[in-house]
Amino acid sequence: MFENLLNRQEYDANAKTMSSEFFRNVYTYMFVALAISGGVAYMAGTPEFFQEYFVTSTGLSPLFYVIVFAPLGVAILIQRAYNSLGIGVLYILYAIYSILIGLCLSTIFLVYDLGTISSTFFITAGAFAAMAILGYTTKVDLSKMGSILYMAFIGILIASVVNFFMNNSMLDFIISVIGVFVFTGLTAYEMQNLKYISNDETLQGVQRSKLELIGGLKLYILFVNLFVSLLRLVGGRRD
Repeated sequence: MFENLLNRQEYDANAKTMSSEFFRNVYTYMFVALAISGGVAYMAGTPEFFQEYFVTSTGLSPLFYVIVFAPLGVAILIQRAYNSLGIGVLYILYAIYSILIGLCLSTIFLVYDLGTISSTFFITAGAFAAMAILGYTTKVDLSKMGSILYMAFIGILIASVVNFFMNNSMLDFIISVIGVFVFTGLTAYEMQNLKYISNDETLQGVQRSKLELIGGLKLYILFVNLFVSLLRLVGGRRD
């Protein structure tokens, strides 16, 4: 009996260590992506850069549309094909995705005050952390809620693409309000999923490393979308 107790304690200790390492790597991926995107956005967020690369004599350049829509394709490729792709290829695609998002976000420095951007980032970080903790600690099964929220996410994505061309301020406001609820809820849902994955001892080696990257990507996407939704609601546009 005593030996069984020791084995149980050793098993729990190993499981805790594996889970901690998993989440450490997940958050490392997420923070690295945020750092890359933030740095690229800040450097490219100038009127001179926008005029040179994203504007032609007839309007927005083809490069602008590539930058706006390419991240969606890269994200789908990573999440759908990660099993067949090498970890090195995934690193490259992840870096490309982070850079593309940074270029997309560069326009916020042309529209919003730096103080508004900074305060919204910290508000986003607080809301994200709270929902991540809730998702990790709750005993309630969030799978049904997650399915509904992902359907809403798809709806938001489609509406955002349509409004990109319509530029309707009321639709933009509605999308942003719904987005805040959807992205905070999905943060809790994904954290619960990642908790289950982190405790799965059958996942080892490269497969586990790939899932850490996918986990970091998903949390990064949710953080960025929550940040953008809140930024649109907060306002603080430049005069």
